Amino acid sequence: MSVVINTNIAAQIAANNLATSNRQLQESLNKLSSGSKIVNPSDDAGGLAVSMKLTATVNREGELQNNISDATSYLQTQDGALQVSGSILDRISQLETLYQDPTKNSSDLANYNDEFTQLQAELSSLTNENFNNVSLFGTGGFSVDVTDDLSSSAAVSVASQDLSNTGTGIGVLISSSITSLAQTSLSDITGAIQNVATMRANNGAEQSRLSFAASMLTTNQTNLQAAVSAITDVDVAQETTNLAKWNVLVQSGTAMLTQANQSAQTALKLITNGA
Repeated sequence: MSVVINTNIAAQIAANNLATSNRQLQESLNKLSSGSKIVNPSDDAGGLAVSMKLTATVNREGELQNNISDATSYLQTQDGALQVSGSILDRISQLETLYQDPTKNSSDLANYNDEFTQLQAELSSLTNENFNNVSLFGTGGFSVDVTDDLSSSAAVSVASQDLSNTGTGIGVLISSSITSLAQTSLSDITGAIQNVATMRANNGAEQSRLSFAASMLTTNQTNLQAAVSAITDVDVAQETTNLAKWNVLVQSGTAMLTQANQSAQTALKLITNGA
């Protein structure tokens, strides 16, 4: 083996190895401190691209959950108004029955009519209720997206509930032509009760579907988050093993570089002894 002064190949090799070990040590520290195994795009360019798309999908599904929650609150508010309407109609049916009692005098009948008038006004008021300035009852429904691609074919339709309609609602009882129990028939009342019952049934069916759609989104989110985790989250057990490895190599590389740098002293000794 030649003994030279200008070029210390052993020291250069040791320095290169030390630089590599130190770089790997820094990368391991970065991964453990961030909790992610993709600290830089160069760590896993393809995995980074996939994780970004999956994360965007997870975030969209989170917002869809919020939309479904708002739609459910809308339906719950609507059902609350329908429930009150049903209770009022039940009371009106009782008043209609009491009004037919032949033993009641004119003052009694007038009292029944007074209560009927107040209940009729409240029914009329309920038809104008709204949720966040969106009418609870009208002629236009809406659709709620429940998939991350916002597909209209999978959207949940919330049907319109026209409570003031004379045929499918309670319009016959809040008509301006009806001002007393004497002008009201029991069939009109029972028909209105049936209409409200049907509306509540439809409302419940829509709430049920939205609930299942929300459950599906939750399941999808969990699975997608697991996929993102597999791509981006660092395995702490494995990475701490790598950290120990590179830490030892950095220390040993430093020691060997020191040793290699001292090998040039051999040439100096030869020169000194020869002199």
